[in-house]
Amino acid sequence: MRVLSNPVHRDLLALLLRLVLGGVILVAGALKVGQLETSARSVRAYQLLPYDVAGAIGYGLPVLELAVGVLLILGLFTRVSAVVAGLLMLVFIIGIASAWARGLTIDCGCFGKGGTIAASQTQYPQEIARDVGLLACAVWLAVRPRSTLSLDGLLSPSVPARTTSTSRSTR
Repeated sequence: MRVLSNPVHRDLLALLLRLVLGGVILVAGALKVGQLETSARSVRAYQLLPYDVAGAIGYGLPVLELAVGVLLILGLFTRVSAVVAGLLMLVFIIGIASAWARGLTIDCGCFGKGGTIAASQTQYPQEIARDVGLLACAVWLAVRPRSTLSLDGLLSPSVPARTTSTSRSTR
């Protein structure tokens, strides 16, 4: 795409992707952090991990989501934050697909609810599609973390390219 050949446009796109990915992850963590037992129950509902391990992940996940969301929105440690966010999305996609394949009828728990629901209430395809889109945002940011209005850029501005001088110095 010709528009993305312009570095300014790429930086603006990365800003948009950072805000979308960071915002979704931040909201997901914020909705769960006040209800850690519900978060633990949501992870346990997937029936993929031992009970205690699933509980520990359920308690820790909201804090991790809050941290990653804030870092992405601020544009701080963008590449690392995007990789962590991408790994989270990949795990979420695998978990949701696994629940769907095994015939579980659960709410994904992505935004604080979680647990068993009626089969007619499951939204596995939509949840997977959303997480694939967010994974795409994370991949873009992991490959190209530079963006407009980021703390990364403020703390470590890019060095201008060297210009070749054709003039000779005299001694």
